[in-house]
Amino acid sequence: MRTSRTALAALAVLALAACGNNQDKTPVAGDNKSDKSPLAEYMGDGFISSGGGMMRAVRAGGGGEQTEEDLAKQRKVEDSIVSCMKSAGFDYVAVPPEQKSKSKFAEAFDLPPDKFAEQYGYGISTIDWTKANAEDSANDPNKKIRDALSKSAQKSYDEALNGKGGANGVVISGGPAEAPGKPQDPGCRGKAFTEAYGDPSKNQDDFKKYEALFKDLEALGKRVDNDQRVIDATKNWSDCLADAGHSGFTKIEDARSSIQKKLDELTGTKPEGPGKSGDGPSMTIDGPPSFDKVDAAKLGELRKAETELAVADQKCKAKTYDAQFKTVQYEQEKEFVAQHKAELEAYRDGMANR
Repeated sequence: MRTSRTALAALAVLALAACGNNQDKTPVAGDNKSDKSPLAEYMGDGFISSGGGMMRAVRAGGGGEQTEEDLAKQRKVEDSIVSCMKSAGFDYVAVPPEQKSKSKFAEAFDLPPDKFAEQYGYGISTIDWTKANAEDSANDPNKKIRDALSKSAQKSYDEALNGKGGANGVVISGGPAEAPGKPQDPGCRGKAFTEAYGDPSKNQDDFKKYEALFKDLEALGKRVDNDQRVIDATKNWSDCLADAGHSGFTKIEDARSSIQKKLDELTGTKPEGPGKSGDGPSMTIDGPPSFDKVDAAKLGELRKAETELAVADQKCKAKTYDAQFKTVQYEQEKEFVAQHKAELEAYRDGMANR
């Protein structure tokens, strides 16, 4: 079974990102339109580099046409869920990927970065992702099936579909086991994904052989950020923002992070902390916080501030930072490729043959 090289490259990049602190989880508008860096040939089409930290992958689902192989796997997932849910005593309707409409929020992230900033800022407080999910589920025939059930039956339906503890969210793969040696039940959806795309735990094991390469990539990211030309460009960006009325930002991700922090305060969201010892990483997706209970006036003020800051940030980066960062990035990556060509080719070929 072949697994998308892009998807696996994303896993590798995210694994690297997890080594750092305060990683930004917000999708990045226009990333899918970025130039491919020298490393993209080896790390996959979903691999890009970004200023102010480690390399990261293009947002999930963003950019590019899906191949027939991708669509076939998605159909397989849906068909497997139907069979599994039937065995559990529930109805489930397979939704072909071709019938899934593209939401206005997905279209928003296809905008060029400057246009996105003008309309949505960073996409942090300006987009209520619970509404985006609601838009998607409104046309889902399985929502009607679930809504027709009693409260207790809905709970059983959710557990059958997403695994125990998944509730009405999605569990891709279990976190801590319910008992030693007993992995958490991923539900029909998790089982279907494993059948179509392979066991995620085995994918993680496969990546262990590339740990040395990943560490070298992490060091590469630090070298780029610590290059004097990037440091000078960052200072110029900071001064540019201050001149535009937004002072106090010294790191390239500070502006975006400041908006996220303010939104977290409004929604009462606490920053994610490390899991309990021995728990391992949890892959349960609870979904974004709803804005329904947030003070409307304060949210409106934050959205205005976010848009103004994002526009200034975008302009200052374009004026003082982006070109210099790209020059350093490409220089460093070309040198890295020359020094690690064998390891990169082994990684690329290993992922392509899965």
